[in-house]
Amino acid sequence: MRVRHKPWAKSKLNQHSNLVVQSPKDHNGEWHDVFHREAPLHVEIGTGKGRFLTGMAKKYPDVNFVGIELHESVIVTALQRCLDEGLDNVRLINEDARGLTEFFAEDEVDALYLNFCDPWPKNRHEKRRLTYSAFLAQYEYVLKKGGILNFKTDNQGLFEYSLESFSKYGFILQNISLDLHHAKMKDNVVTEYEEKFAEKGQKIYRCEAISSE
Repeated sequence: MRVRHKPWAKSKLNQHSNLVVQSPKDHNGEWHDVFHREAPLHVEIGTGKGRFLTGMAKKYPDVNFVGIELHESVIVTALQRCLDEGLDNVRLINEDARGLTEFFAEDEVDALYLNFCDPWPKNRHEKRRLTYSAFLAQYEYVLKKGGILNFKTDNQGLFEYSLESFSKYGFILQNISLDLHHAKMKDNVVTEYEEKFAEKGQKIYRCEAISSE
């Protein structure tokens, strides 16, 4: 993803510390305190400009949503969407998602969302894929037993790799779709990339991987 630098982004993120969590490690195991309520906790890894996250938050007001995005010039758009919509069930983390197990305690998260991540198609880059076993170990750690990892991609190769990776690791697969938009899945919230790819006629692949540990 090519990121256009916004020099004012950091300042704006700091101005809204009620929505952008400044020290997420300090809230490990205590995210209900951040939201000031007990509710299911759903986390999107690589939230981008926040279209999916805010769409989900509006659709499911009884769920607490956290979006993690590394690039401040991108996540600032997600912040503005939250402000425009007046959402109080969303928090943002401007950090590298590889710190997932530092941000969230074991069995703290009810659901994870991984949408249109970089496929890293070359074999030598396998360990960078967000569905590689080392990342799955982090997802399994933070997810409750029976928690769901929701995965969407336009890349068939990554999807096939991920299905195998999930299965080998012990996740239980369900609701596999090889052409999501023609399957007419109910309640599908579309991401920015998803809309762009679908408009070009590309298939969207989706599955749910259930944590069994």
